[in-house]
Amino acid sequence: MEVVIIALLVIGLVIGWLALDLYLGRKKHLKEVQRLKFPKRQGEISLYADGNLLYKDLFQDMREANHHIHSLFYMVRNDDDSQEFLHILKDKARQGVEVRLLMDYFGSFDVKKETIENLKKHNVQVEYYHKPAFPFFFFSINQRNHRKITVVDGKIGYVGGFNIGEEYLGKDPKFGVWRDYHLRLEGEGVQDLQSQFIQNWEQGGDFPPGDWGKEYYPELPAGSITHKLVPTNGGHLSDTFLTLLKRAEKSIIICTPYFIPSDPLLDELLAALARGVKVTVLVPAKADHPIVMDAAFPYFSTIMEAGAEVYRFYLGFYHAKVLVIDDHTCDVGTANFDKRSLFLNNEINCLIFDKEFVHKTVEEIYKDIHNSEKLTLEFIHNRSWVDKSKELFSKIIAPLL
Repeated sequence: MEVVIIALLVIGLVIGWLALDLYLGRKKHLKEVQRLKFPKRQGEISLYADGNLLYKDLFQDMREANHHIHSLFYMVRNDDDSQEFLHILKDKARQGVEVRLLMDYFGSFDVKKETIENLKKHNVQVEYYHKPAFPFFFFSINQRNHRKITVVDGKIGYVGGFNIGEEYLGKDPKFGVWRDYHLRLEGEGVQDLQSQFIQNWEQGGDFPPGDWGKEYYPELPAGSITHKLVPTNGGHLSDTFLTLLKRAEKSIIICTPYFIPSDPLLDELLAALARGVKVTVLVPAKADHPIVMDAAFPYFSTIMEAGAEVYRFYLGFYHAKVLVIDDHTCDVGTANFDKRSLFLNNEINCLIFDKEFVHKTVEEIYKDIHNSEKLTLEFIHNRSWVDKSKELFSKIIAPLL
């Protein structure tokens, strides 16, 4: 009996320490964080929902770089497609192009030490972001740089949900078809992607602020599409989403692999439904992480009982991060509609204020809905006791999912 009591006390102390570490670490981070704020810009934007098409254009733009390539990814895998990406970086560095690669320490843990050494040997500058650190170790391993940014010569920028790896091309039989959304930018907004990359680069390498001249910030033409880059650092994302949801008069479409909203966001969705706004949520039918999907079911039942429609993409895995408001605004970026993106991760989203672009995005979303099944309350209520038990557990640890 004494052994059981001691074990319970130890478990309680460990849980208490982890919770305190997470709370104090986030509090310290929010106090010290330097968040960049950008104005509305004008540019040209292309939308990708297929990784093969994205990689084709991304890799070609990288091959044509003349001065620099700046690339930040949350996840770089150790497979053939990742090797092609890394080979281009090495090849351009050999040609004299400045190449900087920044990866999240946790997300890109697959990249071998020998690979990093080989990159550096070929003059590719490599840094990791968010390495585990004290005094708030647990917070540091949970706070991740989830951004995906590539800037070529300060003139072309990429941002969105795709990482570098074979599953993003639909080659992993475990997931099958991979649906995601990514943007290619030309015009004024590229300078903001550049600024965000440089800030993270200097932070990741603990470098002093550099003198980044016109080679990195060339004069950029104004384009036809109004947009705004919105970076968040474990805070402020909820405010951005709330502002968008409050503007909705007719419809809200949320595309996300993980649906775990904060209480204010859930309340705002219910308020939108109450005033007659159509709310549609699109998520994957299969999970890429244990428990995460289970955490969403309490929220599904709540909004569905209020009139929302929830669809589950069954053709493969759905990784898109999109929010569409009526016919005038859409948000495409790296942030999921979950508590990890809201309160822990570094994210960056692009708000686009252009009806034609919104229309094209909605067309892609409805292709995905066509390959989805509509979730019913009957299905939720009839889930097995095992699934419902996982749901209860996942609700407790939802902030870390």
